[in-house]
Amino acid sequence: MARVTIPFGGKPLSFDVPDRNLAEVLGPNPSVPLDDLAAAIEAALARPIGQPPLEEWVRPSDRVLLVSDDNTRLTPVDRMIPPLLARLNRAGVPDERIGCILALGTHRYMTEEEIRAKVGDAVFRRIRVFNHEWRTPERLVDLGRSRAGTPLQVNRAVTEADVVIGLGAIVPHHIPGYSGSSKIIQPGICGPKTTAETHMLSCEGGGDSFLGIEDNPVRRDMDDMADRVGMKTIFNVVMDSEGRVTGVFFGAMREAFREGVAAARRIYGVRYRVPPDVVIANSFPCDLDFWQSHKAQYPAQRMVRPGGTIVLCTPAPEGVSPVHTDLLNFTFWPSADIKAAYREGRLKNGVACALAVAWALVREKASVITFSPGIPEEHKKRLGHTHAPDIDWAVREALRRQGPEARVAVLTHAPDLLPIPAA
Repeated sequence: MARVTIPFGGKPLSFDVPDRNLAEVLGPNPSVPLDDLAAAIEAALARPIGQPPLEEWVRPSDRVLLVSDDNTRLTPVDRMIPPLLARLNRAGVPDERIGCILALGTHRYMTEEEIRAKVGDAVFRRIRVFNHEWRTPERLVDLGRSRAGTPLQVNRAVTEADVVIGLGAIVPHHIPGYSGSSKIIQPGICGPKTTAETHMLSCEGGGDSFLGIEDNPVRRDMDDMADRVGMKTIFNVVMDSEGRVTGVFFGAMREAFREGVAAARRIYGVRYRVPPDVVIANSFPCDLDFWQSHKAQYPAQRMVRPGGTIVLCTPAPEGVSPVHTDLLNFTFWPSADIKAAYREGRLKNGVACALAVAWALVREKASVITFSPGIPEEHKKRLGHTHAPDIDWAVREALRRQGPEARVAVLTHAPDLLPIPAA
């Protein structure tokens, strides 16, 4: 037996796979974290990619909006914002003309305690830091449609700002190819109608996601939306599997993003030998709920042999979703039925429908067994998944389904990985 250990719920989780079945265990590639993050941040701010330093173009009269990712991401914005504020102050912009909106997308609102932890007490006391209240129509402004025809509703705060700077992290992502850059605007601070259409667009890739595809229809649409609201500058990082920063990218939206993508691909692009029959996909670091941990499915979907089995491992202490509570009524439907019901108006929650379509496309390629202490057995059934009482049972069941010679691959940090077939 081969003993495999994965990070799970803040501690190691080990399980056995027969030696003859274990094909490979894949995790992020080795990388070197920055020795001095503060110095790297200052260097990036001093020499932006594709644009002059802030002090040369920001005016004292400007209203500045920082758009930061939320507590479902490990981006160290508490380290990034203070030197950014110092530069803005040197440009003559006082703290009272600077705000920071937390780009929740359609996640639950963050508590004050969570906000303080995210941005740091010093930042919380200095500038206004607030949630994107996507559930409040009065907070949204309708800007018509993007070039791709997506209805564009954004938080009013971004339309009132003169300078918009997006903060986030770049990793492979199943919807726009990679996270970071314009994703902080859409879905970050857009209305649910906008997000629903973007997510639906991501399901038009012929059964597979846009994971790791840098140029795709979703990314182009997001970039257009960011252009429309005036976000010209991003401040993004690339991190290793332990959340340590390996690179800092500040500057013009497209140019800085391009350099960040290359760095992320070097860490998270992993080569596999042959399509496995079973993929054991661990959700770390996206563990909060299935709304986050579902990202573990798409690298597994990319790799697994058609008709194979995916074993999804996730703590998910907040269950499937504390916000989109209605989605369990239809997540087990076929993808075509969910799409049709949404387009015909029989289902109203477009964001939930779009993700349910993506989840169905995974099941239509491979069966899914889920080991999750946080998701009740009945809810797993409504996801169209098989309940596993423990990880060892899940491995045995997957091998029973796929046969004694089944090849098993393990993804230790599945949400961030980009599987690439070996040449």
